[in-house]
Amino acid sequence: METEGKKKNEVWEWSKALLIAFGLAAIIRFFFFTPIVVDGESMMPTLEHGDRMIVNKIGYNVGEPDRFDIIVFHAPEEKDYIKRVIGLPGDHIAYEDDQLFINGEPVEEPYLDEYKKGVTGTLTEDFTLEEKIGQSTIPEGYIFVMGDNRRASKDSRMIGAVKIDEVIGSTSFVFWPMAEAGIVN
Repeated sequence: METEGKKKNEVWEWSKALLIAFGLAAIIRFFFFTPIVVDGESMMPTLEHGDRMIVNKIGYNVGEPDRFDIIVFHAPEEKDYIKRVIGLPGDHIAYEDDQLFINGEPVEEPYLDEYKKGVTGTLTEDFTLEEKIGQSTIPEGYIFVMGDNRRASKDSRMIGAVKIDEVIGSTSFVFWPMAEAGIVN
């Protein structure tokens, strides 16, 4: 008789432990971190199609994105995009001869160096912010994003500036495939 009561108690304790574990996992995934799969080639060679990454959701609840962060955001097509932050509120952006200019000053993009070596011609076409979003500076509460694969990326050049409120979080850690696991810049 005593053994049956012990078994019921043990089952109840295991059930409670599992419920708590699943509850904590759900809370962590919903509020703090979530996995995402890279879909497409817009961030190549930095990120490959099928890479699995962890998105940090808590960083932007406290602050705002930094220039060159890789972020995930809700795009107009009811889809989440992964892109790199190029321009911040108040910035003027322009490209000329594959050179990024922010507020009239040339800015290096070291994450593109390796990719530019294998490209004939320019990677990023010439443009000004006025041509892309119809404004001379990025409005307050918005950012300008681009994929690293500039020739095959649907980004702020097509969809316009992105509301900071649409940003889910930043990502810089690939966890799958194991051969590519690690921090990306």
